[in-house]
Amino acid sequence: MRPVMHGDVTALARALMSVPADMRNQLCNLILSQTHSADCYRKRFNKPHPDWGNGSLMAMARGMGLQAEPELAHVDYCDCLERVFAGLRRWRLSQSNPTRSSGTAAPLG
Repeated sequence: MRPVMHGDVTALARALMSVPADMRNQLCNLILSQTHSADCYRKRFNKPHPDWGNGSLMAMARGMGLQAEPELAHVDYCDCLERVFAGLRRWRLSQSNPTRSSGTAAPLG
């Protein structure tokens, strides 16, 4: 996965807002895994993945359609931001674990 920027985090949070709260962790995990796969594809074939983009979270999120960015006082948006940060933390930890078996995101609770 490419280095994660502020815009990536907010774009993914906005994409998560489009699904019910009980589906957000699952969608976040899926997007993190597909983003990693897209980045591997881009590196191998020197072109973006046909469905998942260039390996950035923003490209994946944009493909899902994004809601306008709300203010930080918006409770659902804060919930989604928290889920993105938790997902990224788990994914990074899984990548640094020498016994990991794949590049998929560690499931969120």
